[in-house]
Amino acid sequence: MRITIILSTVLLLAFGQNSVYAQKKFELADYSKFVGISDPQISPDGKSVVIVVSRPDYLQNRFNTELVLVDVASGKRRVFTHDRTSVSSPRWSPNGEQLAFISRVGQGSAASNQIFLLSMQGGEAKQITKAVKGVQHFAWSPNSGMIAYAALNEPKNKAEIEKGFTAFEITNNDMFVGSQPQPAHMWLVNTNTLENKRLTDGDWSLPIIILPSPPSPPFSWSTDGKSILFVKVASAYSGDGQQRTIQILNIADRSYKPLTERTKFEGYPNFSPDGTKISYWHKKDNTNGSINELWITNTTGGEGKPISEKLNRDLYLSAWMPDNKGFLIGGHNDNKTSMWSMGLDGKATPLDLGTISPSWSFWLDATVSKTGAIVFIGTEPNKPAELYFLESTTSKPVQLTDYNSEVRKMTLGKTETIRWENDGWKHNGIVTYPANYEKGKKYPLILVIHGGPASASVEQFSRFSQILANEGYFVFEPNYRGSDNLGNEYKVAIVQDAGAGPGRDVMAGLEKLKTTGMIDTDKIGVSGWSYGGFMAVWLAGHYGGWKAVMAGAAVTDWVDQYNLTDGNVGRADALGGSPYVGDNMKKYIAQSPITEAKNIKAPTLILANTGDPRVLVTQSYKLYHTLKDNGTVTKFMAWPIPAHNATDPITQMERDRLWVNWMNTYLK
Repeated sequence: MRITIILSTVLLLAFGQNSVYAQKKFELADYSKFVGISDPQISPDGKSVVIVVSRPDYLQNRFNTELVLVDVASGKRRVFTHDRTSVSSPRWSPNGEQLAFISRVGQGSAASNQIFLLSMQGGEAKQITKAVKGVQHFAWSPNSGMIAYAALNEPKNKAEIEKGFTAFEITNNDMFVGSQPQPAHMWLVNTNTLENKRLTDGDWSLPIIILPSPPSPPFSWSTDGKSILFVKVASAYSGDGQQRTIQILNIADRSYKPLTERTKFEGYPNFSPDGTKISYWHKKDNTNGSINELWITNTTGGEGKPISEKLNRDLYLSAWMPDNKGFLIGGHNDNKTSMWSMGLDGKATPLDLGTISPSWSFWLDATVSKTGAIVFIGTEPNKPAELYFLESTTSKPVQLTDYNSEVRKMTLGKTETIRWENDGWKHNGIVTYPANYEKGKKYPLILVIHGGPASASVEQFSRFSQILANEGYFVFEPNYRGSDNLGNEYKVAIVQDAGAGPGRDVMAGLEKLKTTGMIDTDKIGVSGWSYGGFMAVWLAGHYGGWKAVMAGAAVTDWVDQYNLTDGNVGRADALGGSPYVGDNMKKYIAQSPITEAKNIKAPTLILANTGDPRVLVTQSYKLYHTLKDNGTVTKFMAWPIPAHNATDPITQMERDRLWVNWMNTYLK
């Protein structure tokens, strides 16, 4: 009888009307179970894939990374690297016989990223570069005998600096730059002799990436190995980053010439597989805030023509297909991240990915093999990131890994898309239900607003949203004009209207959600990071009814953004020009959330990194004093991190814990 009772209890838990009680609640402590997967590189023969796998190490407070080989046919995995502090950027040699990757060598201030080679026949990886300032990125030659790579120059006045003469010129850089920004240039290493030689030099620079940003435009070799396409930037100062043009380098004499006559906004050039054409990206209408468009031209140069106009989506992937007849392209699309097959005539056919959304972080993680097979990292609303394989653009994806199955078995909230209209625009947003949702019951709501604003909330797995769902909240992630999921007109509608229009969009979406009857309208909080923090402060200062606010790395003052950040003068186009010309300062003040922050009444948590070059901590200080001086409950927490986001696992967990606890304090 005792056995029968036990068995009945087990069956009730497993198959009862509410089987969620048999599952484990998804909590912050479960962050330790997440396995990160990125940079999938399919082998030339399409039979195997190398990925970067990362796991949080809370004892060492770092992410441990390794390269893993996945067999496409069987899904079997083999770890390629062991006992390395970091590995990244795996790249197959064109003949498939070797794998190059970047790994960190040395300790402390002497540590640097260098290129290593690993033979597919076995043996230890060998270091082939000793760049003093480390390697940023690289590309194989067509004959697999050489690698072109990018590395920073040493200062021209190195001897004087060592003697104490450390003054340097300030121009368009962020306020945390502590020395003369050094340009990056191209080098060449012979993979057999290990001879390294410089290919370019000068005060101009290859693009230097400050995260979070898209990866640096990779080099592209011509099929005969005689030329390399690269992107040239006017200087190493971050504010000059818009002045980027595509160049064609002649390796023999190291001369180079521009591909077009433009002076800015070009990037990501690629020779076609047969070497007869060149593709590249250019900002639509030659405007910084507009979408990336795909252009095609001849190898002799000239602008050529755009081919992605009809699609009208912001591109974050464009890879030539091996038949030279088209591309695999990708970007945000409505409520998903999508990939398309696009012909040279611009006709785009969406790939059938079902509910899978390719992973995105200013870039879409996918590659194409010489056979036309495709691999990418993707998520679903109830499934964290895994590796997927497509035999062709007409195939359906096959899942090759199952690293995050443990998380998938925990309690997760349902995700769906909500749609509304405002000011003549059609908008959408993502709603995640409380994990323990019961029909007919009202629940508190938290807005988690995306940053960018060139980004979008889509139906994908969101770790933080699921944490809030397991705390009993509805989570609303609204898209607003300025997001990159609905075409160029939608994206540029934010120009000279940074807060008011987007604010109305978000509030209209919130009102639509309130009409469902599922929301406890007396318990609503608003939050976000970066531009999401901007929106949180804007909404809290212009609209009432909030019970809690979290402003993370929040843009509160556009004048500080123009003067002090890594983007600095690049902000001017979106705000109406320099704040110091004509009456433009009035535009900056009107569009800055700090102007009306005195109206914020809801308890506000401010989070920031003290060394953030993207959004200066000065703006969080201004918000803090505004709120304190006006009697609003506030708390200001910061980390001594020289980055825009949390870069280590402990800080990531601590940030989210502070965020959740603040909402719990005032919404429960």
